Amino acid sequence: MLIDCGEGTQMQLRKYSVHMQRISHILISHLHGDHFYGLPGLLSTMNLLGRNKRITVYCPPELPSIIHQMLSIGDNKLAFDIEFNILSFASKNCIFEDEKIEIWSFPLKHRIPTCGFQIKEKPKPYRIDAKKCQEAGVELHHLPNLLAGKNISINNVEYDFQKFTWAPKHSFSYSYCSDSAYDEKLIPFIESSDLLYHEATFSSNHLDRATKTFHSTAQQAAKIAQKSGVKKLILGHFSSRYTEVEALLEEAKQIFSETECAEDGNVYRLI
Repeated sequence: MLIDCGEGTQMQLRKYSVHMQRISHILISHLHGDHFYGLPGLLSTMNLLGRNKRITVYCPPELPSIIHQMLSIGDNKLAFDIEFNILSFASKNCIFEDEKIEIWSFPLKHRIPTCGFQIKEKPKPYRIDAKKCQEAGVELHHLPNLLAGKNISINNVEYDFQKFTWAPKHSFSYSYCSDSAYDEKLIPFIESSDLLYHEATFSSNHLDRATKTFHSTAQQAAKIAQKSGVKKLILGHFSSRYTEVEALLEEAKQIFSETECAEDGNVYRLI
């Protein structure tokens, strides 16, 4: 899975040994160039490397015609199908679901229609206490019910599933807010996320510039994190005017201490 695709995407994928052919879903938040200009080249490279599996792109409604036109001008005929799923910019919507995760899109406040995304693990199964199961004579056919948190019957006696299980492991959630002005309307969409990425294009010294361009300051990103009850905040999308981002980090940490700055190649582990 890949969220947004700027011009340097292929270089970064190679630099950090991410196998691009394993990418099956691409989420494009909006149609500013730094978020989608890399997509035509990425698709072409996948084709040159022999891809034949379909790829699904979630995107604004204008993107399919842009991609088709760019590929056709260069006479690039792909050997794999692209499925375009058009995003809604009016409400929160589930755009993908399998047995393990859900992906939701939600509207952000920017100069053009823009979506944020939330990736949520589904509730995990209960964990079996093998010792207690053995002592009580629990049989294999009981296990699916126990894993699902359902009571079982042994010799016509009903037993509470909690007698034989431990609580499920925590299900994590990650919210991604690309380009967005400060907007408290998004709080219900990202509430209680384990990890929030929120743009912090400017410092509070450039609040006027942030407001005019529909971007956020690091301080505003921290306020959103605080009011949403998230566990950890990652700042990113810094303006090129800042050669160092420590000042942005410090102003955010004054409001929300569990803050870090995004850095290429970093892995952020959730506990």
